[in-house]
Amino acid sequence: MQGIKTLLMASCLTLSLAMPALAQGPGTAEDMADMTGHDMQKEHGGQVFHMFRLEADTGVNRGESVSSWDLDGWIGTDENKLWIKSEGEHTDGELEEAEVWALYSRNISTFWDAQAGIRYDFEPRGNAYFVAGFNGLARYFFETEAHLFVSEHGDVTARLRQENDLLLTQKLILQPYLEVNLSAQDVPEQEIGAGVSDGKIGLQTRYEFTRKFAPYIDIHYGRKFGETASIAEHDGEEKDELVGAIGLRLMF
Repeated sequence: MQGIKTLLMASCLTLSLAMPALAQGPGTAEDMADMTGHDMQKEHGGQVFHMFRLEADTGVNRGESVSSWDLDGWIGTDENKLWIKSEGEHTDGELEEAEVWALYSRNISTFWDAQAGIRYDFEPRGNAYFVAGFNGLARYFFETEAHLFVSEHGDVTARLRQENDLLLTQKLILQPYLEVNLSAQDVPEQEIGAGVSDGKIGLQTRYEFTRKFAPYIDIHYGRKFGETASIAEHDGEEKDELVGAIGLRLMF
């Protein structure tokens, strides 16, 4: 009996000591005042994360071998990121296109980032650009990239790309995509005419063994338009292409 009384007295004493802390709750001004700057950053999305996606493939176009790469990713917080992008293409062993981007990306709404930075083309000729645009998720879950480029020579061009993942199963995924390039003026040294210069539409079918490892098959049709197509025909080049390729997607 004496033991029960002792236990009851100890319980009452513990509750009386705990009541002030319970009354304050976990989110009171006192708790917030005690939080360090690092804690505040964690509470408001200040942790640093990263996500990079690399796709590399090889295929054929009208009997010619074609290989390409596409690196896209970022490092930063929920609000502020450094966005890195690089893509390029080899045809019959020769480097035809190669570019690299570095952008500051700022979250402006739930699914959209505003971006600004630089792009440098190594091929078909060396050229630097100022870049401004948006990256985000449009209606019906279309991942969208829309960017404006101003070259070191003052030429203004733009690019729009959209893609969407359609899940056949949890691992087998179809990804239709569309890309269009536009130019505000003729750029003779790059064989580009004003207006819609070129575009492509394609379908990637991939199997995700894991989220980080996925082989794929890609088929796309590309075409040059308007003055750009006329320039290509004058130079004895094809104005369209149909490429079939197999590749591998890695995420890290």
